[in-house]
Amino acid sequence: MGKLNIIHLCFLLCTKMGCACELQHKFEMRDMYKEGHIMIGGIFPIFNKQEDMLVSFEKEPHNAECKGFDLRAFRWTRMMMFAIDEINNDDYLLPNISLGYKILDSCASPTNVLRAALTLVSGSEEKDSSCLLDFFQSFLVKRFGWKWIGALQSDNDYGRNGISAFAKEVEALGVCIAFVGTILRTYPQNKILEVVEMIKQPTVKMILAFVPEGDLYPLMQEVVKQNITGKQWIASEAWISAARPSTPEMFQSFRGTIGFVVQKMAIPKLGPILKDISPYHNSESINILYNSTKVCTGTEKINYTNQFFDITQLRITYKVYQAVYAIAHALHHLMFCEIIFFFHKVNEHLKKVHFVDTVGEKVFFDENGDPPVSYEVINWQMRDGIVQHIPVGHFSTSVNGTYELVITPKAVCSEICPLGTRKAQIKGLPVCCFDCISCADGSISNTTGAVDCITCPEEYWSNERKNSCVMKITEFLTYTETMGIVLTALSLFGACLAFSTMVVFIYFRDTPIVKVNNSELSSLLLLSLFFCFLCPLTFIGEPTDWSCMLRHIAFGVTFALCISCILGKTIVVVSAFRATLPGNNMAGKFGPAQQRGIVWSCTAIQIVICILWLKITPPFPDKVFEQHNKKIILECNTGSDIAFCAVLGYIGLLAVICLILAFLARKLPDNFNEAKFISFSMLIFCAVWITFIPAYVSSPGKYTVAVEIFAILSSAFGLLLCIFVPKCYIILIKPERNTRKHPCLCMFQWLIQFLKLLPS
Repeated sequence: MGKLNIIHLCFLLCTKMGCACELQHKFEMRDMYKEGHIMIGGIFPIFNKQEDMLVSFEKEPHNAECKGFDLRAFRWTRMMMFAIDEINNDDYLLPNISLGYKILDSCASPTNVLRAALTLVSGSEEKDSSCLLDFFQSFLVKRFGWKWIGALQSDNDYGRNGISAFAKEVEALGVCIAFVGTILRTYPQNKILEVVEMIKQPTVKMILAFVPEGDLYPLMQEVVKQNITGKQWIASEAWISAARPSTPEMFQSFRGTIGFVVQKMAIPKLGPILKDISPYHNSESINILYNSTKVCTGTEKINYTNQFFDITQLRITYKVYQAVYAIAHALHHLMFCEIIFFFHKVNEHLKKVHFVDTVGEKVFFDENGDPPVSYEVINWQMRDGIVQHIPVGHFSTSVNGTYELVITPKAVCSEICPLGTRKAQIKGLPVCCFDCISCADGSISNTTGAVDCITCPEEYWSNERKNSCVMKITEFLTYTETMGIVLTALSLFGACLAFSTMVVFIYFRDTPIVKVNNSELSSLLLLSLFFCFLCPLTFIGEPTDWSCMLRHIAFGVTFALCISCILGKTIVVVSAFRATLPGNNMAGKFGPAQQRGIVWSCTAIQIVICILWLKITPPFPDKVFEQHNKKIILECNTGSDIAFCAVLGYIGLLAVICLILAFLARKLPDNFNEAKFISFSMLIFCAVWITFIPAYVSSPGKYTVAVEIFAILSSAFGLLLCIFVPKCYIILIKPERNTRKHPCLCMFQWLIQFLKLLPS
């Protein structure tokens, strides 16, 4: 289908039907225009006042000048553009057909509205600039029983027809109209003052204003100026939600204004469209519309906090969106359900549309072509220094097809406490007056007006809004978190180091330094250290019955074996030195069998303690609940603190005995420096476990386990480095010293030699 606008289509239809359709004149109207196969016209009061002009009827009048740019109406135009662009990008609704638009400015003037309507329909067969009005204000009058009402009307069809229909509706209710004042934005001041005098009548308390916002605003300013208060204003939809009169200054005289509005709707997709108005700054059409000779550069700063950009409370704007989509759906039915396309059938198909729009609302019309009635009743209230439009009821069609008005008036000292809060009585005031206090952490209120908050169950915590309980976060040391990865890496590194050292000692078992240091005890000590390094792996991960028992038993037995081996080595060193003294036979009494006996007997005692521990009160996984913490800590409960202290105490006892013996043997000749190494390693071991106790007690949650692992690794690394690194240094780096003459090396000597080998 070629590009046909309404005028061109009219010409084709009239030519085929034999009618004479001739365009006599064109009005020079400001417009916004976009070409399309099918054009949709729009008339909006983008400027809200027309300048007065004298008409002589002797020559053609010049174009009317408009002023007072209305952002609210401009948002309606942007919504129409947005909806048309959205439909054009929809491959299903009107495939291969593009919609265009021609948007004209009415300047809120009846004359301009007529000009715009004639411009849009010029050449078409039908012309209707009819005014469709519903007068629901009569339901408010009936609901509150008002009988004596003043009325204001605008000097145009909107106002006159509105008040006329309202009067007929309320006449049957026995309501009397005290006066009817007529106003218009172009009226001189003396006419406005005449209407103000009507409003000041003391017997008239209720005033209905069926007037557009632009026509009413000059009167509102005068009412405020004369400080006229005590009137209940009933608003028409044209001004009840307008932003310009909704100010604290106007509220002095218009507090409590009530009226109907279409339900609000949020359209998030419109936000970027409203902000992206820079492409239109430089368009010729928009500059003509603004009647401005200044062309914007596109770099101007825009105040995005203006109400124009608020897309969360769209009312009329949303109806514009639905109207465009209704036309598109009617065109869709017409094109795919009719063999021959005639534009005069669009209205017929428009009555049949029934669809769900993009925000989930149903759009349809009844047999008269009217949409379903659904309005909010809003009330002007001052909150936090801002005039807000608060919903106080709704008006809709009931199940039986009649209209239903529901009003929820409030007469309270304090508002009902919302979810997540509780009442707190205000001292010195009645029980109806109270503050709403947020529930404490771990407690909620899931009903409005709650007197007390409910404490969440043990495994639950309050959400941010304090209106429901959610499961607490379960916390334990895992292999995937950074701390778990670091500790696992250190554990595996230590195990590899111990295993490598054991391989070196086995490989060089026939060398003097290995023989002198008792290769059997050294290998057994290295094996126990290997298991000590692997022990922390049982502490990481979610605690279970088996892992809890394994971690404590493995720790207790491996460290008992380790310290028992060191004790055996210490006794060997002391007995070897004693054997060099005249008449001493200690070496013969303390041979390999006795050494093994000491190691296994000392270890066996720890094994017995552990068996009794497992038999009586074994360790088990436990959940630690803290009332003021949103976490559940999973940890291993020792089962018996006495058994746990016995295991630690026995290891400490063996370590102290080793330290004492090694300290007593510290002055042995240089060839027997093993006692010094053992003394130094035992000092590190005891220091680590002494500092472990306060750190273990004070660490929260999973950090308790981390402290325990750190103590195990630190003490194991201390034993491995102090006892075996000097020997490995001689075996691998200084083999010339691996002789009977120099069987060992002082701690400080090997450290100095080792540092000399490092790169400068």
